[in-house]
Amino acid sequence: MKHLVVLTGAGTSAESGIKTFRDANGLWEGHDVMEVASPQGFKNNPELVLDFYNQRRRQLKEVKPNAAHLAISDLENTYKVSIVTQNVDDLHEQSGSSNVLHLHGELRKIRSTGNPNDIRTWTEDIHLGDTCDLGYQLRPHIVWFGEDVPMIEKAIDICETADILVIIGTSMQVYPAASLMNFVSTNIPIYYIDPNPALIDNSRVTTIKATATAGMTKLLGLLK
Repeated sequence: MKHLVVLTGAGTSAESGIKTFRDANGLWEGHDVMEVASPQGFKNNPELVLDFYNQRRRQLKEVKPNAAHLAISDLENTYKVSIVTQNVDDLHEQSGSSNVLHLHGELRKIRSTGNPNDIRTWTEDIHLGDTCDLGYQLRPHIVWFGEDVPMIEKAIDICETADILVIIGTSMQVYPAASLMNFVSTNIPIYYIDPNPALIDNSRVTTIKATATAGMTKLLGLLK
């Protein structure tokens, strides 16, 4: 089976009701992203940051995978599929995809502020005063702006073995994720689905200007 690698961004989950940074001039649910998605923001106002992610985690109980998630999952019937996602939701997993790498962390996990290897599944709210076994405050298992992306090397390894690359719902502006397309072999096809796709100077890239759900319908026709 050919190895089909899918890079997904916020636009993939937008049609499920999860907002993107781009929806309101860099605001995320009404907040400056640096207030709620940076180490300094957490240091300045930990309660605000914890509450922000508590709300996002609660929202996951109300949203469902959309047709794009389901179409990506169905590709496993024909391809070996690896998903590298910038999204912190678990909609790919809910849709049945079996090989998902989260570059920027996961809402349904938490970790210790004093022991980065202490990572746990967590479905409820985190409060100030909730601590790990060593007494350190618990925080969302999210890669914030200014932090290292620990899974990037694994993501590069995945891209290097791709036979087909599909990019869905991302502005291609956030690094290092945006650099991943540079690690695929020079002779493989690349498909890029987004309502407002970035200009990519690469003759191998087939751009599909559409939402994730509509774009996946077009992609399936092209792959056939």
